[in-house]
Parts: sequence; C-alpha cells; structure tokens
Amino acid sequence: MISRRKIAITVTGLVLAGAALAGCSGGSGGTGGGGETTGTLNFYTDKAAWKPDFESLNETSSADVDIDLKTTGYSDANQYDAFIKQSFRTNKSPGLFTWHTGQSLKELVDEGLIAETTDIWSKAIDEGWVSEDLAKGYTFDGKQYCVPMNIAYWIMFYNKAAFADNGIEVPTTWDELNTAAETLKDAGVTPYYQTSTLFTFQWFQHLVASTDPELYQGLTTGEVKYTDPEIVDVMNLWLDEQKDGWFSDPGSTTDPAVALKQGDFAMINFGTFFAGNLAGAGMSADDYGMFAIPAVNGDLDKTPVAVESGPICVAESSSQKDLGLAYSEWWMSDGAQTAWNAAHGDVAFNPKAEVADPALAELGTEIAGDDYQLYDRFFEAMPTEIVTTAIEQFGAFNANPGDPMPFLEKIQATADKYWAEQE
Repeated sequence: MISRRKIAITVTGLVLAGAALAGCSGGSGGTGGGGETTGTLNFYTDKAAWKPDFESLNETSSADVDIDLKTTGYSDANQYDAFIKQSFRTNKSPGLFTWHTGQSLKELVDEGLIAETTDIWSKAIDEGWVSEDLAKGYTFDGKQYCVPMNIAYWIMFYNKAAFADNGIEVPTTWDELNTAAETLKDAGVTPYYQTSTLFTFQWFQHLVASTDPELYQGLTTGEVKYTDPEIVDVMNLWLDEQKDGWFSDPGSTTDPAVALKQGDFAMINFGTFFAGNLAGAGMSADDYGMFAIPAVNGDLDKTPVAVESGPICVAESSSQKDLGLAYSEWWMSDGAQTAWNAAHGDVAFNPKAEVADPALAELGTEIAGDDYQLYDRFFEAMPTEIVTTAIEQFGAFNANPGDPMPFLEKIQATADKYWAEQE
C-alpha cells in the first residue's frame, strides 16, 4: 500500500492535467445524488500503477452489482491532491476517489465535502466484513465517511536463514525479541533496518503505542507532549538500542528488500505490502517470514498493531454520489475483497475474504483475533505539520543518536504551533 507521502510510481500516460475532470463523463449538475445505482462509475486515484488491478474487478462488480469502474490514475501525489480539492468547486466532483485518513480526511469532512457512509459501515460490521477497530479511523462526530480501499499492518519481516543459523525462534514477547537482537548482534548480524529519510517513524510508533496506547493517543490530540517524561523514556529506550548497535546504516542506499535478502540486517519493520517488494527482490516464503511485533509492556491485554488504511471516498456533491455509494457498499463485501486480493495481494480488511498468499492470510487472521488491537499509523494519526517535522527529527536521531531531548523539542515546537492554531 502506497500513501501520498511515499515514493510516487511513474506510469506513462497516466499523469493528467487538472482540467481532465471537466472533460470526463459523469452527469451534469453537482448537487449530489443522481439516483443511478448501476452503470459506469468514474474513479480517480493517486495509485496510478494500480489501475489494472482496479479495473480487473469490473467483471466481478458487473456480475454482482452491475457497476464498472472507469479509472483515471495520477502518479504525482501533490498534483492529485490539488486536483481533487479543486474538483469540489466544480460541478464535476468525483463519484469515487482515493484519499488519505487522518487529518486530511477530517478537513474534507469538516467542510461537508464527503458523503456519509455510516449505513454502509453498520451493515459491514453486522455482516462481519470489517472490525469496529478499523471504523475508528473513519469516524467523525459519531458518523463514518468513506470506506477502506485496503489495509496494511505494520509488522516485522525477518530473514529465515539469519534466524535459523543462530537458533532463533519467532519472538512472542518483548524479552524474546531483545534476546534475538542480542544473539544476532553477537553473531555479527545487524538486527534491525533503519533509515534517515521518510520511513523513520515506525520504531517510535511501536515503542510508544505498545508501552501505553493512551500515551500514543494523547500525541494525536496534543494532550501528550513529545517532551513529556514518558515520551523521553521511550526515546531513551530507542537510544540504548542504537548504542548497542542494533540498527543498520541509516544512510545506506541499498534497496531494503535487497538488503534483507543479502543479510545486511535480519529484521525490518514495514507494512505488509512489503511482501510484494520482497518477491520482486527474489525472496519467497522459504526465505522470509512475518510476525506481529510483541508489546514493550507485557501487561497489556492486547498487543497494539499499527494499521495503514487508505480510503475510497464519494464526493457529497457528485452527480454520481448514489452510484459511488452503491459501489462502496459492494467493495466492503467478502466477494469484492476476495477479487481485490487476487488482483493486488496484501492482507484483507474483510476477514471473510480469501487471501491469495497463505502467509499473509495466516497473519491477517491472527491480527484480526482477540489478542491484538489496531491503532492508526503515525503518518495518518498525527497532523501533517507535526508528521513532517517528526520524520525529519527521527531521521536526524537515526543518523546521529544522542540525547533525545533536542529532537523532541523541535517536534514539540511544531506541535505547540499547530495546536495553538486549532483553538
């Protein structure tokens, strides 16, 4: 799963000018509705490379609900965001489009630009198609908006040979994970991957959320400060691991999938979509495994797992609103998600869907069980301004580990400014 802040994938012919929407069919008007619940639905996405995957579902959706997607893909995330926001000011707002959870979605909801999907979510939860935990990221003032395009759990991938050569079993507790890291380091194997750019947040999010989920939640609302003693303690734990040499060179330019394959490090904390990267690097299920990262705090009733979820939304003013909502309801079903997984892979948010990859299916079933609780990934959970500064500072910390307070103070300065502007 690729978010708007991730590396854009260039696909020839799919980078379109912002004026393209005005030239596309979709009915006249812009006051919403249209009444049609079958036909061709205009769909816009910043996942340009996924266009074949989306349109491969047309055979199934045509048979199930008599709806086909006509997909327009953008490969430039910033251009796409600007295009979608501008479209709300026209009479051609999209019947269906991909967006982002967190603050970006809240802004559109607050402006009344997104169609409500509460009834769709209620049905999906009743049918056992989706968990109530996942609904939290789509809920504003007690109502739901959009539906999940797909999800990715942020878990640990590991090199099976590195584990086997050093007699390491998959860890199920924090102490076992630390013992595995110590064993690997003693054997001359770097335990963990890290970088100084972009994906710098994942270890922080896990350390905080699995120490105290309420502490993590407090960061999302500003009730907890990055300079609070509890957060400083978490950073010092991270610093101790840095000093022990448990992390890879943050400046390495080697593709992380290739680096895991060749044993540059033994483990990497990434989204489940990374399985596709590993396959592209020539690794199979015989070469790598996956596990949910144990909680730092062993007294928690459930182990927190970060979830990245990208929404599919319907514009409130779209002339294809009813058609978009009809497709959204179908999209949540086990039949739709089985077809989507066959086309695209990864875990499924619908536990009744069939998952093509047996290892991902097993992991998804495990995490969907009673022993785990989901929380929103750092990118989506925190306001964009804070995320930008935090990623920079976590990267600086990875590059030059030291007293965490100067890094945290810079993040908190951005947070103070942001939260003050919300008052």
